[in-house]
Amino acid sequence: MTNPSIEIAAAARSRLKNFGLPVWLVLICVVTFSVLLGAGAAISKFAPPHPAMVESPQHEVVFTAADVENGQVTYLGRGGQHVGSIWGHGSYLAPDWTADVLHRWGLATAGVLYANDPSFSQADLEALSPTERAVLQAQVSEQFKPNRYDAEADTLVLTNAQVQGLKQVYGDYQDLLAHGSVIHSIPDGWFKSKQDIHDVTSFFAWTAWAASANRPNAPFSYTANWPHDDLIGNQAPGQFLVWSIVSVMVLIFAIAAFLFLYLTQEDAEDVQTVNERPAIRLATPSQKATSLFFGVAMALFGVQIAMGMVTAHYAVEGDGFYGIPLQQYLPYAASRTWHLQLAVFWIATCWLAAGLYFAPRFGKKEPKGQVWGNGALLIALTVVVVGSLVGAWASVQGILTGDNSFLFGHQGYEYVELGRLWQVLLIGGMVFWLWLMFRALRPALKNEGSKTGLNHFFFYSAITIPLFYASGLMYTNHTPVSVAEYWRWWVVHLWVEGFFEVFATVAIAYLCSELGFLKKSSALKATYLTTILYLGSGVIGTLHHLYFAGTPSFIAAMGAVASALEVVPLTLIGFEVVKTLRMSEQAENFYRWPLRFFLATCFWNLVGAGVFGFLINPPIVLYYSQGLNTTPIHAHSALFGVYGCLAIALMLFALREIVPDRAWNETLLRVSFWSLNGGLGMMMIFGLIPNGFYQLMQSVNHGTWYARSAEVIGSPWMQWTVWLRIPGDIVFTIGAIGMVLFTVRTVYAVFQQPTQRQQPQPVTPVVEGR
Repeated sequence: MTNPSIEIAAAARSRLKNFGLPVWLVLICVVTFSVLLGAGAAISKFAPPHPAMVESPQHEVVFTAADVENGQVTYLGRGGQHVGSIWGHGSYLAPDWTADVLHRWGLATAGVLYANDPSFSQADLEALSPTERAVLQAQVSEQFKPNRYDAEADTLVLTNAQVQGLKQVYGDYQDLLAHGSVIHSIPDGWFKSKQDIHDVTSFFAWTAWAASANRPNAPFSYTANWPHDDLIGNQAPGQFLVWSIVSVMVLIFAIAAFLFLYLTQEDAEDVQTVNERPAIRLATPSQKATSLFFGVAMALFGVQIAMGMVTAHYAVEGDGFYGIPLQQYLPYAASRTWHLQLAVFWIATCWLAAGLYFAPRFGKKEPKGQVWGNGALLIALTVVVVGSLVGAWASVQGILTGDNSFLFGHQGYEYVELGRLWQVLLIGGMVFWLWLMFRALRPALKNEGSKTGLNHFFFYSAITIPLFYASGLMYTNHTPVSVAEYWRWWVVHLWVEGFFEVFATVAIAYLCSELGFLKKSSALKATYLTTILYLGSGVIGTLHHLYFAGTPSFIAAMGAVASALEVVPLTLIGFEVVKTLRMSEQAENFYRWPLRFFLATCFWNLVGAGVFGFLINPPIVLYYSQGLNTTPIHAHSALFGVYGCLAIALMLFALREIVPDRAWNETLLRVSFWSLNGGLGMMMIFGLIPNGFYQLMQSVNHGTWYARSAEVIGSPWMQWTVWLRIPGDIVFTIGAIGMVLFTVRTVYAVFQQPTQRQQPQPVTPVVEGR
């Protein structure tokens, strides 16, 4: 006879074991999002003020809050962050407008103080003796560092020297913004209206004031003394060095603790032996339709690469493409917008398509009319993609202006460029996708006893896709930049780097358990642990993008520590590589190429997101590297290396199951795999890394303004490193062409096959040479 108390205790231990990780995940989300939302409230409260009036001591109006707001709207509407950057956020070919205006303003103010001549140049400054220069720089700092904003009167009073200096900047920018700059790939006639030029310059000047004037009761500016500029007195705050050291210490300790736990508790039985080669499945009608998504995604991938080549070439020929005056028809801002947006579009298309493919597979039932829903979604996504790209081009060209640009054309913010209408439609499409997913998964959800099982987790992760993309609706083109940047990074960091990665992780873990590579319990445990690590560090880690966006100083402390912890789950990926290799061997080569692309994801996650990401995360490093070509090192290796390879892996997992062997071209996949990854590596080693580190050296030695100046951008070293990208670009393109050809061939083969009308089960035994 058993003891009831023992049975109750055993049951309690079982429930605790099964529900412990879900509870921890919910707790982690509640805590981290509470911190992130609290930080957002503080950012809004302590953002740099917009003085209603900026005037001289004699009450001469220099510019107004309305001028600044109109300038922000106008700048964003013409491509915004794709023509230079503000506070380091944006593109890297044109100047950082904050750094450029601030240094020009400082030089002109120095000229007024030294010889009552605002046409004072950097050469004039360097011609002074060391003593004279030190005295003059101290005088300039005294002009810019005191905060003369009167909150009660809502008025900012500049010094007479500052006012005269700023008039010189207005004159310089009247010419620059009207006639452009070939070296910076700014088109002639970028702005035609003098009022527009005045307002845009006022917006830039306001960002420069916020970057120089000390915060109330603080020894540094609203942007933590960014950009680096000795003339103004902008030096890295000492706390940046302290928090950088702390972040490295936290990283080392966290990795050590993780290694101890991982190596002492790893279950050797997690990975199972697969003795039989899986069978080719006949696709259901909805799965056949889903394969078209992959074909569209690869077409977008091809166009994205072409836009990347055009965009890169503008760095050496600022007004054309091998003599063709392309700037007139496809300006740099448009080509770069298309390059980034197409990357997001094709990767997201693959991930959404994978969800639509796997949902009926996991649910073991094809819902009635699912094929029509998939087709309608594909048409809707195509409309959004084409409409948003055309609208962005029309805004950059000045066809759409003001609020019309924001609504139908170009929002002006990097990675969230598409007009608000297209953004809302895309969110609507994602909600429709979620409904299609739910229909197909419903049987699996009903049959799963636990609400925290793998089927439910897969669906929960799908819910976060439209939910967190919708955070991009929290700002407009009139929203203060600090607040807009906060919400923009919810999309860029949390949506892309957080929840889309969680969704993909769950999908692959689920698939591996379905295929028999992993026990279902092990897959569920690994998924919860990985998600806890991702979100436990990544949610608060969002703040590392906001060190210099007019945010309070504690943002740097929180962002530095949390972003250091983001490397820990990436270390987990390194260990999972070993398991992935074992899976690849056990699958008898059937899933070899999907697993190899997943292996590439693991590698680039560790290198691109981990090593190169952490390279620019510590505050003291980012202080000098913000807005430089060190960021594209991380961006390219993470965006394609991690998310692109993961998208291709999901696509190949789906296609491998429904494509007959005769259409599965191993040679094309082999060429594509090694060319894509080898080409990306070549781009990094021969182009992006030497380019970015040279610019970083100039920033440390001379200031951010100089690192983004024509002298550096047009220097032989920068030009040659752009040319040295070409071999890597060519190799990468060969891989992309191979993948496009492979996908077209396989999609055609899928539609040549009969259709499975009922449940998506294996129905055909595998015969070699089939």
